[in-house]
Amino acid sequence: MDTMLAAVLHDFNDLRLEAVPRPHAEQSGQVVVRIYACGICATDFKAITGQRRNVRFPFIAGHEPSGVVAEVGPAVSHFKVGDAVIVQPSGYCGYCRYCRVGNTHYCEHAFTTGGDGPDDVRPGAFAEYMLTMENTLYLKPAALSFDAAALTEPLSGAWKGVIQYSELQVGEDVVVIGVGSIGMLCLMVAHAAGAGRLIAVDTSPYARAQALRLGATHAVDPAAGDAKSQIYSILPDGPDLVIEAAGPIEAVKLMTDLRRRGTRWNVFGITTHERFELDGGLTHFLEGRMDASFGTTPLAMQRAIRLMETGLVDTSRIISHRFPLSHIAEALQVMAGPERNKIIINP
Repeated sequence: MDTMLAAVLHDFNDLRLEAVPRPHAEQSGQVVVRIYACGICATDFKAITGQRRNVRFPFIAGHEPSGVVAEVGPAVSHFKVGDAVIVQPSGYCGYCRYCRVGNTHYCEHAFTTGGDGPDDVRPGAFAEYMLTMENTLYLKPAALSFDAAALTEPLSGAWKGVIQYSELQVGEDVVVIGVGSIGMLCLMVAHAAGAGRLIAVDTSPYARAQALRLGATHAVDPAAGDAKSQIYSILPDGPDLVIEAAGPIEAVKLMTDLRRRGTRWNVFGITTHERFELDGGLTHFLEGRMDASFGTTPLAMQRAIRLMETGLVDTSRIISHRFPLSHIAEALQVMAGPERNKIIINP
């Protein structure tokens, strides 16, 4: 039996580099991709370290991949061996009531490769090869590096949340709470879409400095004093849109506290089951709108590819570290530190 190298999670904080059976495309529509690059998402890190508990072992994480088609199964007609591709981690049937209206991320028969969400979780891309379905693939633009292309999925989520759902308009004032990798992509999308004043909120000096380089007009340190007062000193009339991309419940509470009449807010970063309270009457009279965004869709993936190939968003600018798969333990140590953004694994 031929094998491949993979990072296999056997229990929380028990990640092992192992030789495992290499997958093959034996069923209709299946494709094997040789992984060239895969980003580490915060949800991967949370699964490995036990902060996210909905994990079944053994588990191969990694859901932000790009690579080259290595093998195609029966009835695959749109891709061939040797094609450079971007992989959408969320698979879908295309026929259920949700897929029929374009909400493929709600699919009743969904699967994910190395990610989170549906019950059907398949081996991901912290490995040399990954098995997926033909309809999750997109041709990689030739001018786009594999590392930059690996960030298509998180960029697509940022586009979906900021543009499709929260409907950012040119000139609107935006606050992004948490400018790690996903928050930075939200900020870059907002900048490309013509945001007016664009405020990055983060306790990390590293993250704030990078945000200012990538389009933020202001950066606020919530540890330096009352964050709302700092933000309202910049935006006396309050923000048009607030994006929570941090994760901790304190970020969600700050988001709700920043609202004024008409403010839209997007619960983007928190993925753990924590609670926050709203004043019902105040929420009613503020007449704001709450959105949330998870996962991606073919529409969002296509929009993200367009943003990258036209140069409107350069995802390579948020890559701070690269590691071979054999050094993934070192990559996770860097992931736990403050001075990093997107980390890429190159199997």
